[in-house]
Amino acid sequence: MTSYLRSFQFWIMLAVLVVLALLPYESSYYILGVLTIAYIFTGFAMSWDLLFGYSGEVNFGPTFFIGVGAYASALLNVHTDLGVWSCIALGAFAAVVAGLLMVAPALRLRGPYFGVITLVAALILEKLIVTFSSVTGGEVGLGVPGLLSLSAWVNYYDALIFMLISGLVLFLIGRSSIGLILEASGQDPIATQALGINIVKYKIVGFILSAFISGWAGAMMIFYFGTVSISTVVAVSVTLQVIISTILGGRRSIIGPAIGAIFIIVANEILRPLGQLNNVVVALVALIILLSFPDGFIGLIHRLGRRGT
Repeated sequence: MTSYLRSFQFWIMLAVLVVLALLPYESSYYILGVLTIAYIFTGFAMSWDLLFGYSGEVNFGPTFFIGVGAYASALLNVHTDLGVWSCIALGAFAAVVAGLLMVAPALRLRGPYFGVITLVAALILEKLIVTFSSVTGGEVGLGVPGLLSLSAWVNYYDALIFMLISGLVLFLIGRSSIGLILEASGQDPIATQALGINIVKYKIVGFILSAFISGWAGAMMIFYFGTVSISTVVAVSVTLQVIISTILGGRRSIIGPAIGAIFIIVANEILRPLGQLNNVVVALVALIILLSFPDGFIGLIHRLGRRGT
């Protein structure tokens, strides 16, 4: 950790954080709104990277955890007198419970089973939302009475704090024995088990943390928008954005997916006037960047760091 604090990358990140903290003083409410969404979205990408980047478990249905967290918190807000942050916390807990019941058992299996089951879980959730439209609002969506805040500044700093805390927790987990074991299990699970390590237990720990942060981010997102819908938190397009953000930023780094997520959200907003071509252009830009820098943005930062030393 001491060597990292002295590294070129650390000082770059510190300078960026200072700029982000001071940004509201020089930015319009529109820019703050876009960045608020981007910061919340980083929770999706960073938590997805914990399992994929370290243990190699590909989650094709991150929207299952995001959607459960979002809809659970929305329904609690509509039908109870609980405050917004209590609903968000319970929504994140619901994402963990739902994940443990439907998805976690697949972590005991080898091969593509985990990815397939997560994809099926996300599809089932979408069908349930449509089927019980009288409760969930179906494809139209469901409005929530609670909001994070009416202040753009408060929303911005809430999202920024969420991103920083989530990123720090995931970063420390990645550098801890849990992260090392997850990485070892992804590279050679047989050899790791031969050392007497129960890799399933560590995968479940990573899974719980990933589900909790995804659920929390999903709940925050809908209380920022004031409504929850399939297109916002459950659609396949959200899954693709999460995966592209992680790979574009640089997997197995936690910081990389955060950078990729902010890039994707900001790029989508800048190119919004293109209409339907928006996603196509963003995908092409991402492809060009990946072909130029296979390790993503974080790989580029490392290269700059080596040149600076």
